[in-house]
Formats: sequence, structure tokens, C-alpha cells
Amino acid sequence: MNDRTIEPAEQAQLLDAIDRWLKREVEPVAMRHDHEDSYPTRIVEQMKELGLFGATVSQEYGGLGLPATTYAQIIMRISSVWMAITGIVNSHLMLALAIEKFGTDAQKEKWLPKLASGEIRGGLALTEPDAGTDLQGIRVTARREGDHYVINGTKTWITNGIEGSCFALLVKTDPDAVPRHKGMSLFIAPKAEGFTVGRKLEKLGYKSIDSAELVFDDYRVPADCLIGGEEGQGFYQATGGLELGRINVAARGVGIAEGALALATQYAQIRKTFGKPIAEHQAIQLKIGEMATRARAARLLVLDAAEAFDRGERCDMQAGMAKYFASEAALENSTESLRIHGAYGYSKEYPIERLYRDAPLTCIGEGTNEMQRIIIAKQWIKRNAIA
Repeated sequence: MNDRTIEPAEQAQLLDAIDRWLKREVEPVAMRHDHEDSYPTRIVEQMKELGLFGATVSQEYGGLGLPATTYAQIIMRISSVWMAITGIVNSHLMLALAIEKFGTDAQKEKWLPKLASGEIRGGLALTEPDAGTDLQGIRVTARREGDHYVINGTKTWITNGIEGSCFALLVKTDPDAVPRHKGMSLFIAPKAEGFTVGRKLEKLGYKSIDSAELVFDDYRVPADCLIGGEEGQGFYQATGGLELGRINVAARGVGIAEGALALATQYAQIRKTFGKPIAEHQAIQLKIGEMATRARAARLLVLDAAEAFDRGERCDMQAGMAKYFASEAALENSTESLRIHGAYGYSKEYPIERLYRDAPLTCIGEGTNEMQRIIIAKQWIKRNAIA
């Protein structure tokens, strides 16, 4: 991330372009792709043309260099129509952020321009079958042999695992290190011999985006792919981008919450019972009033966290609050919207069922909401410690 500021007129123009693209290209095909669970190749190419794969990459390396506040608003807009495709961008940008924030000059010059253009697309490979929230429990190992490292183990639930070509890979370079996090390192890992993709993981929602197992069997990666060039820094490097990742997931939650609200608002004015639109029934008004308030509060929390991130401040508490509240708002609003739609909400002919299936992911991704509340509490107490 850089410190670029964006003028209100430029931001409005960019967001308007996103809105027009969503209306023209994404909305008409989202339901088909979701129900088929088919990869949206054409949309991905359009995202490349819009510069979204370089959204937060510095202009110095060919990216848009957008501040987190603008990026979050883009994600909100896209997620209100089809949340899944934001994952294709977000995981990719976490890879780019790790290189830009912690990489050597040579690594930045080699990788960032191709990542910004979307020529190389990838993601963040952290999670393992027995290590998700507890990253220090990973078991993938990297052993130094001359000018290469030899990597063995398995990662799982890796976004872009099938379609992506390069990943920020978290490994143990010193499995016996105490404390455990000091033995972790982060590598730039392009697909090559010894790096294979296991099964595609089937999901309730979040369709059309590939979540897969990655298997490493004596995978050899050049030593100059060690991010930052120093072993033992991987835990800090991997978690260093999670604040932006949580802001992204929170923005997805806002998009789902606002999208569900919009669908409910429209349907409630069309559907009639007892001789009048259901929007005039108090029971429906109570639901819509709560939904509108949740969506608005979630949006403001996300923008608050994004503004802190843009100022360069530590914002794990704000990002945790935004992610926790916005994801729960997505879950509650999509459920209430489905209920307002009645039987049609349970039908695959209406888009609310997709939002309903997509929403739970936001409560899990980038750290569970249970973990968010612990982070929030610890930071709150630390910032308000009695003398």
C-alpha cells in the first residue's frame, strides 16, 4: 500500500465505472455461474482491464495504488451483486501486499508489475488441515539445500488454488523453534514441479471461485523467493496483511447486507397481501428498519477501519470490529430478506438465496468471529488499562 490520496471526483468516477460494469456484465451472469459453480473467466479478464488485480499495489509498480477506503467501497459494491468474485481479487492482493510490504527491492521489481496487471494471479497459502486460526500450528516444512529450499506438506482451503499460478506460502523453516512463530517463513511459490493441486473443495456458497488443496512433494523453490530474504519472519509477514484482509471481508459483509436489504425493499413494495404491499405491514417494516440500521452501521465501521489503515495506524481492533459486525449483519440481513421473500426466497429463481448461502463465509474467513471478539477485547483492555 502507498500513501496515495484520491480526489472525490476521481473516486466517484471510479465507483460509477464499477457500478456500470456490474449492471452490464456481472448481474446478468452471476446466477448462472453460481448455480453451475463455473469459473467466470470472462469476468476475470474484465477485472484485469479495470485494474482490480492491482487495486492496492503502488503506482510505482503499475497498480492503481488505491487507499483502503476506496478499495473497501469497490468491494462493497461488487459484493452487493456477487460476493464470490471479490475473493479472486482479495486473496491475490494479499500476495501482492506481502511482497510490497516485506519483500526485497528485487522481489518487488520482479513480481509486482505482473501481479498488478493480472498476468500472474495467485493468493495466500496459510491454512492447513490441522491449522487454521492457529497459524503457529502449521506443519509444512522448508529445508535449505544449497541455493534452494525443499518444501513438503499440504495446504487446504486455498482461494485461487486451481486458477492461480503463484502463492505466498507460509512454512516452517525451523520446526523446533521456541516460541513457534520464530521458526516460520513466507515464500513466493510459483507453480512448478513438486507443487500439485489436490481436490477442489465443494462449498455451500461462495461458488465459482476455486478453493483447493495444494500439495508439496519435494517442491524446490529458489532461495531468493524467501520474502524479505530472512528466515523466521513469516508469521509477522503473513499476519501483517490480515488487517487489510479483514477490512476486505468486512466490506463483503456490508455488500451482502446492503444487497439483501435492496432486494427486500424492492420485493416488499411489489408483493401484496390483504390488499396492500407487504411494505405497509408493520411486521415487515420492523424487519426493514433493523436491516437498514445494521447495514448502515456496518458500512461506517468498515470505513472507520479503512481510514485508520490509510493513516498507517495499528487497526487490528477496528478491523476486527468491522469484520465481526459486518459479517453478522450480512448473515442476519440475508436471513431476514429471505423471510420477507417468503417461498420465493427459498427458490433458486431469486438472487436472495445466493446471498443467503454466501453470507456465512464472511463469519469464518480471515479469522472466525469468535477470534475477532477475543482480539477486540484484548486490544480494548490494553488501550484502556488502569494506571
